[in-house]
Amino acid sequence: MNRVGFDNQRYLDMQSECILKRIDQFGGKLYLEFGGKLFDDYHAARVLPGFKPDSKVNMLTQLRDQAEIVIAINAADIEKNKVRGDLGITYDLDVLRLIDAFRDKGLYVGSVVMTRCADQPAAIKFQERLEALGVRVYRHYPIQGYPSDIDRILSPEGYGRNQYIETSRSLVVVTAPGPGSGKMATCLSQLYHEHLRGRKAGYAKFETFPIWNLPLKHPVNLAYEAATADLHDVNMLDPFHLEAYGIKTVNYNRDVEVFPVVNAIFQRIWDKSPYKSPTDMGVNMAGFCITDDECVCRAANQEIIRRYYAALCAQCQGLSDGSEAEKLRLIMRQGALTKANRPVVEAALNMEARTGLPAVALQLPQGQIVTGKTGELMGPSAAVLLNALKACAGIDDAHKLISHEVIVPIQDLKVNHLGNHNPRLHTDEILIALSICAATDPVAERAMEHMFDLRGCEAHASVILSQVDERVFRSLGVNITCEPKYQTQKLYHK
Repeated sequence: MNRVGFDNQRYLDMQSECILKRIDQFGGKLYLEFGGKLFDDYHAARVLPGFKPDSKVNMLTQLRDQAEIVIAINAADIEKNKVRGDLGITYDLDVLRLIDAFRDKGLYVGSVVMTRCADQPAAIKFQERLEALGVRVYRHYPIQGYPSDIDRILSPEGYGRNQYIETSRSLVVVTAPGPGSGKMATCLSQLYHEHLRGRKAGYAKFETFPIWNLPLKHPVNLAYEAATADLHDVNMLDPFHLEAYGIKTVNYNRDVEVFPVVNAIFQRIWDKSPYKSPTDMGVNMAGFCITDDECVCRAANQEIIRRYYAALCAQCQGLSDGSEAEKLRLIMRQGALTKANRPVVEAALNMEARTGLPAVALQLPQGQIVTGKTGELMGPSAAVLLNALKACAGIDDAHKLISHEVIVPIQDLKVNHLGNHNPRLHTDEILIALSICAATDPVAERAMEHMFDLRGCEAHASVILSQVDERVFRSLGVNITCEPKYQTQKLYHK
């Protein structure tokens, strides 16, 4: 368990060298589309064990004097309150978080661009909020016939309608809270406007997934399809690269579809395109840094199954129409995956069958599976965390880390003073109680010392968990999935 299958340092070295070469190729001004997440790229960390979530931004800090950041956000995502699944916050709030995070790293955030802007009320309010905070905001608009109608795109009614983003540095990094935010379109629109102003500028793409030099149906690439199922992205062989070089490489449909636009822009600016394929545009070295393919495949398969359960739960909660779950079901079949490939599922369901109440199972780094059941004092999530910490610390399972005398007053506070109808302690409450006990109890202190051992562990709940429990698992780095059902038949669930 917890094997490393990816050489992160090699990745940073190769990636930095490749980007520097691309900057030299264009000179003067380069718009660099950063796909995926610059901060907290937990998807990459999950499917490529050994990849550090902040490795890309740490590499970028080496170029902080030349670089400025432009953050793109789709106005439609603001309107529908789209949420980052890994952090549990909306995309607009994540823009604020990203600005703070970039500034903390000493990176200059030049502006925010709202793409596909159609006067959505929530987007207008967000722009007003950003401008009140001193952040420059630009608007880019939908283009009829995009991306096939090149003449319209490269006209005053297309990119010409977009507001030109004023930049001051030679390297402009365009990033976003998540996929589908319009990063590439922002870069291409800027190239068009630079040309109108008589300025030369280049474009390159830094996208981790899909990994171009892995097979089309490799689990890592399938996991990328699973991660973008709501966008209806499809991995495909790059037909332009195959025609130009006779080599099979993997890209995804949006980049393949927009490549003629990129070619047309370069041809009109320089009379010749520097790229023959979407793969040429990229600077992704991740595929060269996989050191243990078996380890990586196993991790990617778990990610696919987790995404499948998340889609089923979203459908159960009325947050999805079921199309996302159906696509993920097809991806599961392509990867020959079933629930049996996730051992914690069977363990949680077996415990629920024995007790008749919700249960949670968690697999420890050594492979051992511990379970937590619903009791009078705490819920199954809290119970499994305590059992997991005891197992990691080598504490006898019969030992009570938190005494009955400590838990009962907390229950009294919840029910009789805070108006909570459920007396059982949630994960946040049980961990606070444990930390208090650790101040005087050496055994509880020993259990607390093993909290970091839970990071990267897999867990499954037999029912949809409360937001509190999901948030605590996420904060601890535990990859939790849930059965798509509620404990009760009530319509309102906190």
